[in-house]
Order: sequence, then C-alpha cells, then structure tokens
Amino acid sequence: MELTDLFPLIIVAVLVIGIAILFTFVPVMLWISALAAGVRISIFTLVGMRLRRVVPKMVINPLIKAHKAGLAVNTNQLESHYLAGGNVDRVVNALIAAQRANIELSFERCAAIDLAGRDVLEAVQMSVNPKVIETPFIAGVAMDGIEVKAKARITVRANIDRLVGGAGEDTVIARVGEGIVSTIGSSESHNKVLENPDTISQNVLSKGLDAGTAFEILSIDIADIDIGKNIGAILQTDQAEADKNIAQAKAEERRAMAVAREQENIAKVQEMQAKVVEAEAQVPQALAEALRNGNMGVMDYVNYKNVLADTDMREMIGKLSKHENDEHEDRK
Repeated sequence: MELTDLFPLIIVAVLVIGIAILFTFVPVMLWISALAAGVRISIFTLVGMRLRRVVPKMVINPLIKAHKAGLAVNTNQLESHYLAGGNVDRVVNALIAAQRANIELSFERCAAIDLAGRDVLEAVQMSVNPKVIETPFIAGVAMDGIEVKAKARITVRANIDRLVGGAGEDTVIARVGEGIVSTIGSSESHNKVLENPDTISQNVLSKGLDAGTAFEILSIDIADIDIGKNIGAILQTDQAEADKNIAQAKAEERRAMAVAREQENIAKVQEMQAKVVEAEAQVPQALAEALRNGNMGVMDYVNYKNVLADTDMREMIGKLSKHENDEHEDRK
C-alpha cells in the first residue's frame, strides 16, 4: 500500500485524536448546558479555568443554580472563592436559602463565613428554624447545703452578623451552666428551687449570655431537675474527721513528750544513783585513811560495823512487818 493511500486514514486519526483532546480539555458539554440555562459564558473562559486549575463544573453548576434563582453573582466571584479554598456550591445554596427566607446576606459576607470554617447554609437554616441545645446535668449547691441538679434546653437562632468571630455552642452552654450554678447557689433553700424552677431560666436570660456569640438565645427552659447529695453534711463530717485527726495528733505529740520527759527523769535518777554509789565507794577508803592516820580506833570501827548491822536488821524487820500487814489486808 502506497503512502498516498494511507494519507486519508492518517488525517482521520489526527482529527479523532484532536476532537478527543478538545472534549477532554474543553468542557464543551458544560458550555452547552450553561447556554441552555441562559448563562452567557465564553468557551475561552472555560479553557482559562482549566489553565488556572479550576474545575469548571465546580463553578459553572453553582452559577447556573444562582442564575435560575435570580442571584446577581458572576464567574469571577465564584472562581475566586473556589481558589481561596471555599465551598462554592454551599455558598450559593446559602444565598438562595437566605433570599427565600427574606434574609439580607451578601455574597462577600457569605463567602467570608464559609472561609471562616462555619457552615453558612446551616447558619441560614438555623436563622429560619431555631436550634435546641440541651445541656448536661449541671449541679449547684443551695445555701442549706443540698445539691440541686438541673438540665436545660436552650433555644437559639443563628446571628448572621456575628458568625465571623462569634463564639460557638460550647460557650453558650458554659455561660448557661454558670448562670444555673449561680442561681442555685444564691437560693436560701433547695425547696425554693424545686418550687419555682422558672426562676433559674429568668435569671439566666436576664444576664445577656448571648453577647459575643454567633447565636441569639430565644428561651431557656428547665427540662429536668433533681436533688443530689447533702454537700453541707458531707463537709461537716469531713471537718469533724479532720478535727478528730488533729486532736489525735496533738494528743500523740503530748504523749510522746511525756514519755521523753519520763525517760529523761529515769536517766537523771540513774545518774544520781551512780553518784551515790560513787560516794559510798569512797567511805571504806575514808575509814582506812582514818585508821592509818590514828583519827579512828579499832573500837570505833567495831562500833561503826555494829551500827550498820543494827540498821540492816531494822530494815529487814520493817520489810517483814510490811509484808505481813499486806497479806493480812489481802485476807480481809
């Protein structure tokens, strides 16, 4: 087969490849859909999106939706929001929902809310249909020492103007919990709290707890209330136990000091006894010295021994008499 015969086939193959590349790189079907929906957009704009690494359908489909809803948005706004990392489809849905609910919301503010990490569509829906936030059981102690537990339901509505920079649900729950604890703590008796639980919600609402938050508190309702422990009695018991331990510690300290003083006295007695023994040991030496020097005769020494013997005998007789008297008393 000659080259001239293959030339038409080559031309057809090149055309097929070119058309495939064209339909792959240029979203022709998306362009046709936009034209059918009445959105005037150039095919070169779609090509430019490809070059700017923008997925055309992520911009064109929301643009068609906005055009059908009568919103005045353009391709540049949607494309710049996409390049900034925002969710274009959610922003357009939020704008449509705000328009249907007669809520004034511009594209710039909606895009800022979306880029701030908030779900702008959910916020618009919450502005129309308020949300109920339920707190866990919050415990407070009345003045009579009884613990009161309360659970509240907070009805909030999103505040579009404070979505950027406003505090979230956790802050609202924390503030309401603080108000519940403060109200219960200022009550003279837990019975008053049980009789009028609406005083809790009235006091909490009067404090303006939604200031600086992304919500507007519509109502606070006490869903459940319960009695907890007698905290006052527990604290008194703990205090009494602590006082007892302190008293025992002080008594043990005094006992230890008394034992120490007793040991010191025993040591002193032993020391004095040692001195007595030492002095008694010097008596024979003094007697021997007196005999050698002639200051004392033999008869004097004999009389001295007799006196000692008489003294020992009297001490023995005294001990025997005391022992007999004790036995007599025991028999009585």
